[in-house]
Amino acid sequence: MTWSTPQRAIIDELIVIGADVVSRHLTLASGGNLSVRDPDNPEQFIVTGLGTWFDRLTQADFSLVHLNGSVVSGMAQPSSEWKLHQRAYLGRKDIEAVIHLHPQYSVLIDAMGHPLRLLTLDHVSYVKSVGRVPFAPNGSDELGDSVAAQLSDHNCVILAHHGSATVADTLEMAYRRVLNLEEAATNTYRALLAGDTTTTFPHEHVLSVHS
Repeated sequence: MTWSTPQRAIIDELIVIGADVVSRHLTLASGGNLSVRDPDNPEQFIVTGLGTWFDRLTQADFSLVHLNGSVVSGMAQPSSEWKLHQRAYLGRKDIEAVIHLHPQYSVLIDAMGHPLRLLTLDHVSYVKSVGRVPFAPNGSDELGDSVAAQLSDHNCVILAHHGSATVADTLEMAYRRVLNLEEAATNTYRALLAGDTTTTFPHEHVLSVHS
């Protein structure tokens, strides 16, 4: 298909993020999906296509999907997790980007039954709070609906034994959030190795950060 100039620009941003995600070991191959609300029509979103590899993305690797679930153009088969993205956009009008990845420390800490701890100013500023959903089949209505429910209170959600979803009003912020989410998980893991199970950002300063 022929993308418009605004669509091409935002897809180029997704391509850059896709390569960066793999270089940071936040996912492997085609594990996850990226999307943005269509800059030409807020009732549609652009999402990576089925089976596309994050570090090999081109303009041809994206689908344009209407919020009713129909594929408008682009790749005929969008990512199997398109419902997760659809539900996010339907649930919150302020969301302009959704990033779903398979960050290993975030998944590991959750699988071990430990809460992910926010330890730094950046964690508290960008992540703020973390939601969680139990395991549900990949691409299912159950998974999409459960993540959307958590997004009513959080911008970062861990999908048990699966991955994470972060949202924001810009693509850059959604990516900042997943980077800080995984760093918080990595630091939580390190703290646990050191025998620390309680250290977190000082509670008395959380409100001042969010104000």
